[in-house]
Amino acid sequence: MHWFYLLVAGLFEISWAVGLKFSHGFTQLVPSVLTVIGMIASFYFLALALKNLPLGTAYAIWTGIGTIGTVIFGIVLFKEPVTAVRLFCIALIVSGITGLKLIST
Repeated sequence: MHWFYLLVAGLFEISWAVGLKFSHGFTQLVPSVLTVIGMIASFYFLALALKNLPLGTAYAIWTGIGTIGTVIFGIVLFKEPVTAVRLFCIALIVSGITGLKLIST
C-alpha cells in the first residue's frame, strides 16, 4: 500500500506543479485553490508512504514522478519543445526510478 501512496503523492505533485502555471503567480482564484489542495494532498500521501519506505528512495521517486509528469504536461498543454536530449533525460529519470524501486523493500 505504501507504493500506492507514493504514486498518488506523485500524481498530486504533478497536479500542483501544473496548477502553479495556471494560477499565474496565485492571481487566479480557482487554479490557486486547486494548487494548494494538490500541494496538501501530495505531502499527505508522501507522509503516508514514508511510514514504510526509505526517505531517500521515496523522495527521489516522488520528485521523479513529478518531474516526468510536468514535462509531459508542459509538452502537451504548453507546447514546450520535444527534443531528443529532453526525451533522453526523461528516460534517465525513469531508469533511476525503476532502479530505486527494484532495490527497495
